[in-house]
Amino acid sequence: MSEEFSIKGIQEAQAVNAKMIARLQPNGEVGQKIKDLTSSAHRYAVSITHVLTGSLRASHRMELKGLRGRIYLDPSAVNPRTGQKPAVYGFYENKRGGEHAFYDRTVEEFEQKSEDAVFSVVDK
Repeated sequence: MSEEFSIKGIQEAQAVNAKMIARLQPNGEVGQKIKDLTSSAHRYAVSITHVLTGSLRASHRMELKGLRGRIYLDPSAVNPRTGQKPAVYGFYENKRGGEHAFYDRTVEEFEQKSEDAVFSVVDK
């Protein structure tokens, strides 16, 4: 007794799957969207950071790794006037809240403007 089976549409399903996999690669459509959102969020955080000497604003950095983008204060940056590290006093400036909270505000305000953005804040 021999029975035959066939799967209809397998090639089409595989083609759709291959396209989705390509879109999810770091150099694909999703990777480009992450790059664009990270860059935009970085510019927004820089634009709302208060300026006394400019060191805090200048210490914002952007990093892309695979399908993850992050913005942070450069731990090696030093304020030339005071010798202090913006990554240290910037942490406390952000924690002051309100208009001083450049990263908290970026998460709240920028995320509201972009329906594709999903942000999280990590304190280290």
